Amino acid sequence: MSHPAFTFYSRFVDDIRAGRKTITIRDESETNWQPGQRLSLFTNPEQIPFGTIEVLSVTPVPFDALTGEHARQENMTLEELRAVIRTIYPHLPPLYVIRFRLI
Repeated sequence: MSHPAFTFYSRFVDDIRAGRKTITIRDESETNWQPGQRLSLFTNPEQIPFGTIEVLSVTPVPFDALTGEHARQENMTLEELRAVIRTIYPHLPPLYVIRFRLI
C-alpha cells in the first residue's frame, strides 16, 4: 500500500531511524496530516525512500514557546533547534509540531 510522501533533510535520517527524533516542526503548508495517518519518508532533495511513520499528533506551537523538550525530541539543543527553524523558515510563519513514530 502506498502512503503519502513526507520529506526530511538527509542529515535527519539516522536520528529518525534510531528513534532519537520523534517530532518535526513545520509550517502550515505541511500540517494537513491526521493522527493515525501513515506517511512514506523520503530524503530531501535526493528523494531516497527511508521508511514509514505514523502521525501521532499535529499541534500549533509559537516559535517563542519552543522548549528544551521540543529540542530533545528533535535530538538537538534548544539553540540548535531555533537556528535550524530560522534557517528553514526565516520569516517565522505559524509553526506546528508533528509528533510521529517510525513503523
